[in-house]
Amino acid sequence: MEVLHDLESLRLLPGPVYLAIGIFDGVHRGHRALIEEAQADAKKTGGTAVVMTFEPHPMMFFQRAEPPLRLSSPRHKELLLARQGVTHLAVLPFEAGRASQTAEEFVEELRAACRPLGGVVVGADWKFGKGRAGDVGLLKRMGGFEVDGIPAVTIQGKPISSTAIRLAVARGDLPLAEEALGRPYAVFGRVVPGRKLGRELGCPTANIETDGFQLPPDGVYAVRVRIGEKTFAGVANLGVRPTVSRGDKRMLEVHLLAFEGDLYGLEIEVAFLRFLREEKKFGSMEELRAQIGRDVAAAR
Repeated sequence: MEVLHDLESLRLLPGPVYLAIGIFDGVHRGHRALIEEAQADAKKTGGTAVVMTFEPHPMMFFQRAEPPLRLSSPRHKELLLARQGVTHLAVLPFEAGRASQTAEEFVEELRAACRPLGGVVVGADWKFGKGRAGDVGLLKRMGGFEVDGIPAVTIQGKPISSTAIRLAVARGDLPLAEEALGRPYAVFGRVVPGRKLGRELGCPTANIETDGFQLPPDGVYAVRVRIGEKTFAGVANLGVRPTVSRGDKRMLEVHLLAFEGDLYGLEIEVAFLRFLREEKKFGSMEELRAQIGRDVAAAR
């Protein structure tokens, strides 16, 4: 997948260009509906489909004091989009100039960059531009390209949204999150050095950086770990590790059931499959070791 970082790069793509525009946090089923429409339009005309998104998340720009928890990092989003067959991704910086740009100015910039702009695909309720004044109606009124406003994909009559998925994950409703995403909820992060206590307990673990991302409730989970193109079954502990630590920093520790090697520094994806038990404090390291054995068996 080719990643573009400015609008000028769109000039180099074979036209007509069809843009699927949004934040795409989590790349859920609603997002994929937009992407598939742009891909279908491009295929019919021999053009190029481009997914266009923004970094940082506009909500992080406007609400810097309390930025929203993310469902996917920029790198994870790239991987998820590539798995959907996306060949071109435009990641535009969201800064003061973009935030103050009117909706009309943004559209004109898109039109000038593409050779030509064949179409724009967005969610039916998408708002953009200064004061969120732009919408599907404005896109259609400006004319000169196709406009598709895709209705929200629903579950039991309720629209799928990144916000709804965050809430589902936060309360531990993994089945609902999986239904909305079309895959198990996963986090993606770098493996960082830990205290190596898992190795002493006969269960070596990888500690994953997860700051800023939505996590399910503390506890022990059966997980699937993806390292590059390979996947491994695993068991994960999410929480403050009350038996071995006096701190309150949440950590995600993952033990792979059939893996040998060094994971330090690698970026891995951890998909939460099933909640096994709550995190608890044990009276001794021996009790903890015995419970870890039961957790591994349950995960298997």
